Amino acid sequence: MGGSGAIGRALVAAACNCDLQVGVLDLPASLEAHPPPSGCLRLELDASDESSTAAAFASLATQWPGLEGLVNLVGFSDAPTPVENFDLDSWQRIVDGNLSSAFLISKYGLNLLRQGRQPGLVHVSSTLGVRATEGYGPYAIAKAGMLGLVRMLARENAPWLRVNAVAPSAVDSEFLTGGTGRTPRPGHLDVAAYGQQIPLGRIAVPDDIVGPILFLLSPAAGYISGQTLIVNGGLF
Repeated sequence: MGGSGAIGRALVAAACNCDLQVGVLDLPASLEAHPPPSGCLRLELDASDESSTAAAFASLATQWPGLEGLVNLVGFSDAPTPVENFDLDSWQRIVDGNLSSAFLISKYGLNLLRQGRQPGLVHVSSTLGVRATEGYGPYAIAKAGMLGLVRMLARENAPWLRVNAVAPSAVDSEFLTGGTGRTPRPGHLDVAAYGQQIPLGRIAVPDDIVGPILFLLSPAAGYISGQTLIVNGGLF
């Protein structure tokens, strides 16, 4: 889910290099801007809309009898704005695009994951979900809620399914200017200045997030579930 974004493209490339069967589900505009590699299954999906999510997973089920891994990379944020300046519609749009979408992906993905042998589900949250930063109210709160969802899903679906989260800090990608499937907006983060705040001395790049995702899906993480792997270069 969200496989046409910068992290998604890096993840798809890595999975293809491992000779895995890969499906990419994303907004039509994202798939158009960044088509998946040849051989990948491609399906349109608006994960904030239940009918679209249900239809996408129904179509996926006609192609594959089950899933061994499912990764949710869906999400977006607006420019930094104090909580008090949000109207309810704007607040709900961001919450739906991050937390409600994670719920819908999980809800409709579980049946396919049940057919896997040792399936894993990874939701990509954000360091903002555990480290409050001014201006990111609905996004940070939605990402924090996602971590609660991960823990609940891990308990409710054990022992047959492992569910974990990866929580990156800012990643140098199109996400910082609106994402791949939405209207671009001016960048609000000084990448160079942000990188200087990170103990490892730079902002993250998409490949930094791919390894942790693949690890959590792999047999090497076979005794890890309900956890959040924070990937932020040591920023605490």
